[in-house]
Amino acid sequence: MSSKTLIVILGPTGVGKTELTLQLAEHFQSPVINADSRQIYKDIEIGTAAPTTEELARVKHYFVHTLNLDEYYSAAEYEKDVLSLLDDLFKKQDVVVLSGGSMMYIDAVTKGIDDIPTVDDETREHLKRRFEEEGLDVLLSELKLLDPEYYDIVDKKNHKRVVHALEICYMTGKTYTSFRKNITKERPFRIMKFGLQRERENLFSRINKRVDQMMNDGLMDEVKRVYDKKELNSLNTVGYKELFKVLDGEWELQMAVERIKKNTRVYAKKQMTWYKHDEDIHWLNADAMSTKEMIIAIENEIIIQ
Repeated sequence: MSSKTLIVILGPTGVGKTELTLQLAEHFQSPVINADSRQIYKDIEIGTAAPTTEELARVKHYFVHTLNLDEYYSAAEYEKDVLSLLDDLFKKQDVVVLSGGSMMYIDAVTKGIDDIPTVDDETREHLKRRFEEEGLDVLLSELKLLDPEYYDIVDKKNHKRVVHALEICYMTGKTYTSFRKNITKERPFRIMKFGLQRERENLFSRINKRVDQMMNDGLMDEVKRVYDKKELNSLNTVGYKELFKVLDGEWELQMAVERIKKNTRVYAKKQMTWYKHDEDIHWLNADAMSTKEMIIAIENEIIIQ
């Protein structure tokens, strides 16, 4: 087993990953690799709860504020970029910390993404236009014809997955299923996953308070600054979608804020459901343990393993 160790800190949004990650990185003198698919983008710091200027000064961060809002980026590209970075980092140190809540990004690094072709711009634009003009039901019917096996298991309310499967079918002439092997790839380093969890009521309370804090910190002004880009995929996320409706005159502000809280809680529940399928996660009770106690527990677990 390699002596090089990637420590992964994960957990639902609002659980408190940031401070543990910072102190853990300081403890091991490691940089932090961000695994949040929205914090990678510039200009949306408040709504994505991106690391603050002070936090970025404490520890070197990678994959924070690196992309413009209109740049395309995928979990497969993230896998390739992070593995390349780790190859360099592990030449200098034994421990690196990766932290975030984007399940696909974490799985990309720790398990690997199937070698699915990158979709070209022409195909992507074609399917995007068809989705906007014809709707999800039409695309679902087409997916049923082109790839019935994937149609049977896909989340039929998740238009991104439906559209992406059709993109692959169109571009390659093969089924999307034929590229999905779901085989965990071997990594030349040890992976230790630690998940933070809290009682449901406490987690939801923290989420509600964080949304209020975001509004106090100027989230609405941030949304106004990116309003002209609201159709971009990078802004198709909780916090922005709801406040765009306020600017469109469809919702009152208070209704939008309450909806942000609700949708964030729903997302947190989806994250926890995803994590339940991963038996490699060592769970830490953030309600009962201090940050120092969690760091000690993580260090002990690494030694034991």
